[in-house]
Amino acid sequence: MRVVIVGCGYVGLELARQLAGRGHAVTGVRRSDAGLDAIESVGEPIDGDGDADGGAAEGEVDAVRADATDPATLDALPDADAVVFAASSGGRGAAAAREVYVDGLGNVIEAYGSRTAAPDRLVYTSSTGVYGDHDGAWVGEETPIEPTTEKTRVLAEAERTAVETAAEFGIDGTVARFAGLYGPDRYRLRRYLDGPVTAGYLNMIHRDDAAGAVCHLLESDRARGEAVLVVDDEPVDKHAFADWLADACGVPRPEKRSKAERIAEGDLSAAAERRIRTSKRCSNDRLRGLGYEFAYPTFREGYRDAVRAFRAANERA
Repeated sequence: MRVVIVGCGYVGLELARQLAGRGHAVTGVRRSDAGLDAIESVGEPIDGDGDADGGAAEGEVDAVRADATDPATLDALPDADAVVFAASSGGRGAAAAREVYVDGLGNVIEAYGSRTAAPDRLVYTSSTGVYGDHDGAWVGEETPIEPTTEKTRVLAEAERTAVETAAEFGIDGTVARFAGLYGPDRYRLRRYLDGPVTAGYLNMIHRDDAAGAVCHLLESDRARGEAVLVVDDEPVDKHAFADWLADACGVPRPEKRSKAERIAEGDLSAAAERRIRTSKRCSNDRLRGLGYEFAYPTFREGYRDAVRAFRAANERA
């Protein structure tokens, strides 16, 4: 299978590693020199050993410079059996999110859909933020989405683009709704160890499982035209998680505060306050039912290496 990963960043690089390791040809797409270097570091550069039609050979990864928000650059993308759209807006606001997730995704769909050999599948990586607030209740794929911020409303629109617009070009779209990503370089231990920790639920997915789930959906040819929640087995209360982490790291448990106490401090933007008020627990029953086996089924396995590194650093200090 030939896969093009548009926005081959934190999750995309790991997805490229996994796909190439399983014998697939992968092209990672970034717009910066640093991004292209990161893709090339995943595997040996192709340098003439790619397929005759362009792009990586089986089991290899190559890098292509293109910008989803600039349609003129998309001719550089090789033909593919599947496209994964994992681009990021860089944590900026709703306008930037729309430019990347709606307009950029639409550009990529149109560019590929107009080709003689269009891809068979598209996977768009979305966010569980589209569910909005459910007062701590469980949510799944059958739960109606209720985005509460301008940015999450953009994500919901992008999900429709991934399925409905792609279908107009004969491409089957799948939405992978990622929970909060963590993993190498994103454990953020000090956030929870230093405190104070605000109440709420954490819905998490390790980077390797986020990539692994997408790899599984592609290889198993499942969930065409559907959304799938990509989250681990155990949503956890933030206070309970902070105490577990402190105990595992061998440091005092952090200070806690309620949502009301945090909001009363009066320094939050309207969007930030809405995020704090939002509470839900995301189910992975569908992903499990599709046959995916987690490398890190809960935070306990996922944070093991980070805890070891923290304790080792403290012992050396």
